[in-house]
Amino acid sequence: MNKLIGLPLLLSATFIFAQNAPSSSEAVLNALHQKEQLANSSIVKNIPFTNVGPTVMSGRVVDVDVNPQNPTEFYVGYASGGVWYTKNNGTTFTPILDNAQTQNVGDIAVDWKNGIIWVGTGENNASRSSYAGIGILKSSDHGETWKNVGLLDAQHIGRILIDPNNSNTIIVGATGHLYSDNEERGIYKTTDGGTSWKKTLYINSSTGIIDVAFAPDNFNTMYAAAWEKGRKAWDFIGNGNGSGIYKSTDAGTTWTKISTPESGFPTGEGVGRIGLAVFDEHTVYAVHDNQFRRKKTTSTATSKGLTKDDFKSMTADDLLKIEDKKLNEFLKTNGFQEKYRAANVKQLVRSGSVKPIDLAKYLEDANAMLFDTPVIGAEVYKSTDGGTTWNKQNENYIDDLFYSYGYYFAQINVDPSNVDKIYLAGVPIIKSDDGGKSYTSINGENVHADHHALWINPKMSGHLINGNDGGINISYDDGANWIKSNTPAVGQFYAVNVDNEKPYNIYGGLQDNGVWKGVHTAKEDVSWHQSGDYPWKSILGGDGMQVQIDNRNSNIVYTGFQFGNYFRLDLENKKRDYIQPKHELGETPYRFNWQTPILLSPHNQDILYLGGNKLHRSLNQGTDWETISEDLTNGGKEGNVAYGTITSISESPFKFGLLYTGSDDGIIFMTQNGGGSWDNIANSLPKNLWVTRVVASKHKKERIYATLNGYRNDDFESYIYTSDDFGKTWQDIANNIPSSPVNILTEDPENENLLFTGTDNGLYVSFNRGASWEVFQNDMPNVAVHDIVIQPEAKHLIVGTHGRSIYKADISNLQKMTPEILDKDIHVFTPEIIKHSPRWGSSWSTWGTPQTPGLDLYFYTKNEGVIEATILTNNGIEISSTTLENIKGFNLLSYDLAFSKSGKSAYLKKVKTELIEANDGKTYLPKGNYTIKLIGKGIKETIAFEIE
Repeated sequence: MNKLIGLPLLLSATFIFAQNAPSSSEAVLNALHQKEQLANSSIVKNIPFTNVGPTVMSGRVVDVDVNPQNPTEFYVGYASGGVWYTKNNGTTFTPILDNAQTQNVGDIAVDWKNGIIWVGTGENNASRSSYAGIGILKSSDHGETWKNVGLLDAQHIGRILIDPNNSNTIIVGATGHLYSDNEERGIYKTTDGGTSWKKTLYINSSTGIIDVAFAPDNFNTMYAAAWEKGRKAWDFIGNGNGSGIYKSTDAGTTWTKISTPESGFPTGEGVGRIGLAVFDEHTVYAVHDNQFRRKKTTSTATSKGLTKDDFKSMTADDLLKIEDKKLNEFLKTNGFQEKYRAANVKQLVRSGSVKPIDLAKYLEDANAMLFDTPVIGAEVYKSTDGGTTWNKQNENYIDDLFYSYGYYFAQINVDPSNVDKIYLAGVPIIKSDDGGKSYTSINGENVHADHHALWINPKMSGHLINGNDGGINISYDDGANWIKSNTPAVGQFYAVNVDNEKPYNIYGGLQDNGVWKGVHTAKEDVSWHQSGDYPWKSILGGDGMQVQIDNRNSNIVYTGFQFGNYFRLDLENKKRDYIQPKHELGETPYRFNWQTPILLSPHNQDILYLGGNKLHRSLNQGTDWETISEDLTNGGKEGNVAYGTITSISESPFKFGLLYTGSDDGIIFMTQNGGGSWDNIANSLPKNLWVTRVVASKHKKERIYATLNGYRNDDFESYIYTSDDFGKTWQDIANNIPSSPVNILTEDPENENLLFTGTDNGLYVSFNRGASWEVFQNDMPNVAVHDIVIQPEAKHLIVGTHGRSIYKADISNLQKMTPEILDKDIHVFTPEIIKHSPRWGSSWSTWGTPQTPGLDLYFYTKNEGVIEATILTNNGIEISSTTLENIKGFNLLSYDLAFSKSGKSAYLKKVKTELIEANDGKTYLPKGNYTIKLIGKGIKETIAFEIE
């Protein structure tokens, strides 16, 4: 344990708890400690980032906690965007988790009487982008500082309860690891405010606790929902024998399973996620994602037309007897290629080259398994005897609520003032006024889909605060109308890109919020409410994915949504063409990753690549496709998630047809002849990892970079490799990056030594091709970085985060850093010429903010110390001075271009002129040439600047 000596105060309580914890907890502590040390010593910690939004589409909310005495004050937990606070009913929000070591949130609980905030880190949903946490965080000063108080290896927290009569008693429901079994899951209780924890309920290593709720007037009476699940990269099982409902009558110290076969609540393998709502000590509601199969019903194919399943048992003769009109209706409705129409299909069947079952197989892949499962789905149960017996409330199926992914939802709420009024959160949000027998949708026109949190005002029925995949909505009339409160920049980006317009535009695909485009200079505020013109525009719906922009005409954009559904957009003419490559009838369907990669060839912008399990190429902008490879994966695995898919494509700028692909099962292939032949070049790399990026170098033909990711195996190591011989040999360059899965690596286009990489917990830069890395996230919290792109002319780094939208930084000075400059005592970067304005220090009215100028002088120093900065006129008059402590690395001197009091006097003594004091009380420099002298230990440097 010696390596943990010297942990900061932030981790002290956790250290006491974790001495006997499993090694994975120690690894988390080590990584957090290393990250903090690297951040403190980073040579780029003074290079600023600016968040450029967007905000209006928001991101996934997991919880809201509202002040019961003042509902205009509340906290919002975002799945990967931290915790935000409002005291003006959602008009504005302040982030309070930014100085913590993660932004990944599962649940929040606020002790309003004592001002204590609890955050269970690690999202409680089991989505593809549900990131792991680092245990339980506690703040006793309204979020100014945070202490980690344990449960590091739980990774995902389902629910936190605070005893209203004793703020030191806390109950935590932990769901545990998402992708593997572990022991730190179940119910944990503390009676000393988190100093120590006792596990009071444990089912098994694959079953955790997704929900806990207590009787409003009796904390001793509480219920817990256990959930057995198993997620793999290729499969998700959201149900099992371990799922069920437990009850405690001693405030969570002991538990009894109450969902027994005699109780009336479902039991067995098909029991899925459960949500709870307690009205009083006797009345409890439960919503259940029932994964048992529905009873078969009589086929209605004759009246409703043909279905996919009809062809599974159909003979060739039966198919040939189908009317052409009826068969064509099936083929068109289900998206068969144009060449597959009734006459063609019948001819193929007659010849024996196609069988009727092939029409069903044409439509079936792993993705279809998510939606073609006739499970019972959402159902509501009610108990009026404290959980001893349960009665199903809905007589009919509650369709179009969970669809087939109830594992993402299963939240139920009961109005504290009306036992018969309940709300169900799913794709829409629905309510019932009769205890769950009938329902109406309250998913209004201003409300996003996919709902995860709801607060009901106990003092005013109908006042609702709802959290969903699109942020926060507030209603005062029980869902008839909604206000949207989306000022936080919490967008969950999968991918970003830029064009070459002036000013250039940023594009990005978001989780469940489509694809957006906005000019990089857009001001992120609420002034658009007045103009009616939000600067970012939605250009496609669904889960937004990768974006490619034709560099000859930025109106031509290639983008899409999940599982390879891509389009060619003509933004100017508002046209959209679907361009996904289609397999042939009789072939196994292509497998497309959730984030299917696309690439426009740097050699010819008419040539587009798209990766399924095979690589496809179009020579005419996606209109026609040719497949230029065999399967470039290990062949996939049986399951309900597409797997064995290409995840990354790169083409060398040095040679057309020198292509690389990476796959989700750890394979990297290369072709040097446009797909004529392929070589697996990943044999010496770690096996069975997700290849998040393979990158052909812009500086050397033989050079490649590869990032691998083990998150879907609960492997949190950082894997980054480079090769200078086309992948024959590889060098590990992750080096000093603290353990965190890697999503992206970008090579600077000007400086071959300058690399940027994004992990699930932040951004790093290297000035020596990965020999060492610096934390690079000034003004950016510890958030997942999914994509990075560089706008070459503006020299801007654009960072797409999965939780805090998009950041921008000027990297022009970083690009200039050679080994020689890095070894100098000081290097000052030439400042830009400043345009003088007579309006400096004044405003158009007495109510406006004065316009203030400024000079930002960047300089690099090899050692830290103290520097005296003196500003002089061209003829040597000292007009201002300051002292600053410089770090080892990049430093910033910000000067307001104003005379000091003594400097003004000295200037007027020697220069016979009039200096006019501005409205803000400052006297600004006139036009002219000036110098700044920097003097410190071993440092003496002078730099000129001009005001013209």
